[in-house]
Amino acid sequence: MQGRRRVRVKLLDPYGRSIRYLRISVTDRCNYRCVYCMPEEGVPLATHDDILSYEEIARVAEAAAALGFERVRLTGGEPLVRRRIEDLVSMLAGIGGLREVSMTTNGSLLTREKARLLKEAGLARVNISLDTLDPARFRAITRCGNLDDALAGVDAALEADLRPVKINMIVFEETTRDDVEAMRAFCRGRGLHLQTIKQFSLYDREEDPAGGIKCDRPMPCALCDKLRLTADGYLKPCLFSDKEIEVDFDHIELSLRRAVAAKPPKGTCCSNRLMCQIGG
Repeated sequence: MQGRRRVRVKLLDPYGRSIRYLRISVTDRCNYRCVYCMPEEGVPLATHDDILSYEEIARVAEAAAALGFERVRLTGGEPLVRRRIEDLVSMLAGIGGLREVSMTTNGSLLTREKARLLKEAGLARVNISLDTLDPARFRAITRCGNLDDALAGVDAALEADLRPVKINMIVFEETTRDDVEAMRAFCRGRGLHLQTIKQFSLYDREEDPAGGIKCDRPMPCALCDKLRLTADGYLKPCLFSDKEIEVDFDHIELSLRRAVAAKPPKGTCCSNRLMCQIGG
């Protein structure tokens, strides 16, 4: 007698969008101070006691999978600043129903050893933030970063087969077509996928595309399938909204359903958190 096939739940928001993607910020800390993410002086950081443990994150992800979520992505801050992040990856990869565990990182802490451990733990792929190939411009954008460290992270991801390796390139007003073409050539030569993203402000949803360059990520609200979990345990229905639902660990599925029900038809602005506290 054949076993029953698992019926996948389809969780819809009030506007008919199927919500199946959970982005998890594991920390608000980062070793960079990127101009679009964090003030130069940094931000008041959450203490270890204020952020979710790996076990708590896994409980939320397991409840999300039971509601039909299929993908999770780890973000920050910079997720690799959390110790033994591969332990969390292993927990998430073992959850039935989750088809993919991925990560967005600046790449600077992605050593060959760390990439190998993440792959063995079940990480499928990575997106690496890389806005320019010019060392001086890179340092100006990150305020403290070294381009060679990020490029070494790209190589480590490729060697560990964390593919497809995607490059997230923010397109600023001053970004030229030559800058974008140089990045495209870099990606083609290494088998990377390039994703250009227009610079935007959490406080101004209607900002025009930078420099008139067509970007790959216009972020259409009508197609949004995401919820975001902050490092301190709140669910954000929309990146461009102040609305948050604190996770009730006695009723996690209910918290998730409430967050999905609170998704707006279109984002407006977020004034209560910085990008480093949400994870993008």
